[in-house]
Amino acid sequence: MVTDPIADLIIQLKNAGAVGKPTVSLPFSKFKFAVAEKLKEAGYVAAAERKGRKVKKTLEITLRYAEGAHAITDVKRISKPGRRVYKPVSEIHAVRYGKGSLILSTPRGVMTDAEARKEKVGGEALFEIW
Repeated sequence: MVTDPIADLIIQLKNAGAVGKPTVSLPFSKFKFAVAEKLKEAGYVAAAERKGRKVKKTLEITLRYAEGAHAITDVKRISKPGRRVYKPVSEIHAVRYGKGSLILSTPRGVMTDAEARKEKVGGEALFEIW
């Protein structure tokens, strides 16, 4: 049983990219699908789609490679099950001088740091990715 599905998602993406796998398949949830869609919009994965029906639904994520190198260099989990970290809009800053992204769970849905600053909304800081 996985106690932290978001950490499981991002670590599986990072490890699959390190060994050169084309896709990653995980158990489906709406929240993981929303995070995968934001990663797709930010350019870290190529595609995210739901496969299967009812209980056997899976989330299949196609990884993105640029010139043979994986698009995800590293990830850092911020908010964990034992310690939730919430950030107001005034504390949301660029990650790695704008080369990375901070993924947040806000009242308006899952957003990147740039979108949250534009919308002037804070939320739970899930992880940083670069």
